[in-house]
Amino acid sequence: MIQAREISGAGAGVIVGHLNLIRQHPVQVLGRTELNYLHNLGKNSRQDAVAQLFAGPTALVIVTGGETPPDDLMQAAEGSATPLLTSTLPGHQVINHLQYFLDAALAVHVTVHGVFLEVTGVGTLVTGDSGIGKSELALELISRGHRLVADDAPEFRRVAPDTLRGTCPPALRDFLEVRGLGVLNVRAMFGDSVIKYDKNLRLIVHLEAMDERQMRHLDRLHGQRRSRAIQGVDVPQVTLPVIPGLNLAVLVECAVRGHILSLRGYNAGQDFIERQQRHMTQGEP
Repeated sequence: MIQAREISGAGAGVIVGHLNLIRQHPVQVLGRTELNYLHNLGKNSRQDAVAQLFAGPTALVIVTGGETPPDDLMQAAEGSATPLLTSTLPGHQVINHLQYFLDAALAVHVTVHGVFLEVTGVGTLVTGDSGIGKSELALELISRGHRLVADDAPEFRRVAPDTLRGTCPPALRDFLEVRGLGVLNVRAMFGDSVIKYDKNLRLIVHLEAMDERQMRHLDRLHGQRRSRAIQGVDVPQVTLPVIPGLNLAVLVECAVRGHILSLRGYNAGQDFIERQQRHMTQGEP
């Protein structure tokens, strides 16, 4: 409804606001102050103001604070086929809620190939080449009590300078494609609790097939850690080797827990180095 009024690409602050008949917002919010203003106008001036309110770019009118819309507003809304809603919340709260919602809904999004999950409360994107086992890993993590946001094509929107929110396209929600089993509805299989509608992206776990030579060159203290930029936001990334015998679900859980510890300022590799240095300095065996 709203996007049909040529507001795509506009910020939420331009879209929604208190009554303004000079620079009209597509979403006009009327509280007691705005209704009193209309009430105090002369008959002709009020008719002109109401007609102008429901003309031009106005796509939605909301009467707030539990106020009852006057009859002429309701008639003008019906005559112009413009939705007229009411809310018990005060106008500033309605505007704040709508700005928050519209900022997220209208933000430019990108699609990243991978599986997006909530692992131990952390938004975790599992990436890797096609066929490496991302969906199978996701299925095991779901069976261990973690939650699925999106399989194959999660969409990410930058909702704050350093925050990306990931969601699932409606057509793909609840579904997970697993080779050999086909498409699974994990909500139907495991219940509503295994689905998460959206989540902020905090960690990327990249799966990479490795041979013995590549394994020998891995950093045994710190692992493979870097950051990946998505829509200008740097997201920490951990690369896990994919070789026979590794329990990737456990490794992902440990990568997430390690990330949580790093946010608290703890680094196990650095702690290990400092402990060995103390032992060598003190001459302990």
